[in-house]
Amino acid sequence: MKKQMIAIIAFAVFLIIVTILMLLAQWVDLEVFFVLSLLGFLMIIHLIQPKYVKTRYFHYIRYLIAGGIVIFGVIVAMKVMKILGLKISP
Repeated sequence: MKKQMIAIIAFAVFLIIVTILMLLAQWVDLEVFFVLSLLGFLMIIHLIQPKYVKTRYFHYIRYLIAGGIVIFGVIVAMKVMKILGLKISP
């Protein structure tokens, strides 16, 4: 089995475990799920990344990681603004 297929299966199992734990705790929060899935994705990517060779698909994965980090930054900024009691006015 290829590394990519193992990574996809591992990531799917991780997301299922996170979903089941959130449902059992009766605490379903989309922001927390996104952050946990981003962390799981980064961990899987780090484990399958070859050391000395740059494969073609890792170029596209960088864009996906950058987008996830931007969304993570927006979530953190919104949480900080909520804690400080600030609102964004349109």
